[in-house]
Amino acid sequence: MKKIAIYGYGNVGKAAEEAVRAAEDMELAGVYHRNELDRLIAEAPGKIDVVLLCTPTREVPRCAKQLLAAGIPTVDSFDIHTRIGSVRRELMEVARQGGAVSILSAGWDPGSDSVVRCLMEAIAPKGLTYTNFGPGRSMGHTVAAKSKVGVADALSMTIPLGTGIHRRMVYVQLQPGADFAEVEKAILADDYFAHDETHVIQVPDVSALNNVAHGVNLVRNGVSGTTHNQRLEFNMTIDNPALTGQVMAACARAALRLKQEKRFGCYTMIELAPIYLMASEEYALSLV
Repeated sequence: MKKIAIYGYGNVGKAAEEAVRAAEDMELAGVYHRNELDRLIAEAPGKIDVVLLCTPTREVPRCAKQLLAAGIPTVDSFDIHTRIGSVRRELMEVARQGGAVSILSAGWDPGSDSVVRCLMEAIAPKGLTYTNFGPGRSMGHTVAAKSKVGVADALSMTIPLGTGIHRRMVYVQLQPGADFAEVEKAILADDYFAHDETHVIQVPDVSALNNVAHGVNLVRNGVSGTTHNQRLEFNMTIDNPALTGQVMAACARAALRLKQEKRFGCYTMIELAPIYLMASEEYALSLV
């Protein structure tokens, strides 16, 4: 049985726990809160095979480096697309030196959607791919909005406008005495929101609006060989934390497989053999 620990116990951490408990080849080795990293590292030898990092994205590089340096494999759902390359390089060096494996950005986007996009472009090499998210709650954007001074609670909804363009609707519940104009300015300046049309709206109670539904529509219009008009489409409607936690649990298997093969380093999902994600390789081969 693979011994899996969870670090961070918000929406994703709770969903990851459910995925681990439901897996036939895993057992839960412990749940650690975000102030317990030192305790986790001290308790890991002989007790923990892989740590699922269920922290806010911006905490992932720091936490992963400490665990990897101690030789502990990690899986995370880091979701800032523009920083994946630089973070991968940072974690690659630490993981190799620590004799560990990191699976980076193992959520559904980036993550499983990245694999779909890669496959689409492999079979229709010339063309355009559009990724349309939502409508639904973005966990990364919501956490970013919640982090601003003066915000008691927040919800960031992603609204697809088509051809990969999105609107962000950010609903904020302010702390007593907070200045809405200052909160709005801070949210609009954040990298999570600065590149999209974003509207910040004050509400009395975010909990009255909150939900974790989300989804994606991926479309590729391309060319196979010299044949045009190849249209490929992928759709899903999901519970956001549940799918993220499930993808992370699947990637824990891949992290252990790579460690057993002594392929130490940092990997994204498009670098993984899909069979490494499965509990049973025999069953996986029946899908061919």
